[in-house]
Amino acid sequence: MSQTSNQNKLITDIFIDGARKGWNIAVTNTIPNVLMAFVIIYILNASGLLKLIGEYLGFIMLPLGLPGEAIAVIMAAFLSWGGAAGVLVALVQEGVLNAQDIAVLLPGMALVGSTVQYMGRILGVLGVPGKHYLVLFGICIINAYLAMLLMSFFV
Repeated sequence: MSQTSNQNKLITDIFIDGARKGWNIAVTNTIPNVLMAFVIIYILNASGLLKLIGEYLGFIMLPLGLPGEAIAVIMAAFLSWGGAAGVLVALVQEGVLNAQDIAVLLPGMALVGSTVQYMGRILGVLGVPGKHYLVLFGICIINAYLAMLLMSFFV
């Protein structure tokens, strides 16, 4: 039924409908996530917690050739891709990360991106028991780390 109604619409109307949907996604999801990430990184940086996180968890990022603070990008990626992108950009602006670091982090961001959101949207809806979440998240983390390790050899 929706196909017949779309066939009667002008292409400009279809475009405008799509643009409105895209605008709503940007305004209600993407922009707030990125803004939140910038604010969190600013607060962590101003309080010295980002440096502390980098020092205590840096051993995880060391084999990848990344500074310890880069773990904040992967931590943010669990919550939201947009947030992780915001953290990444904020760390680049702070001079913590460079282009090579970005190339190493991107596969990890892609493989853990929005895991927490998917937990609610997919696993919860399907009724997957909570006892399986740890295994599923563990596989996700291992895949991301191996992808970043592999990428560190190429860049």
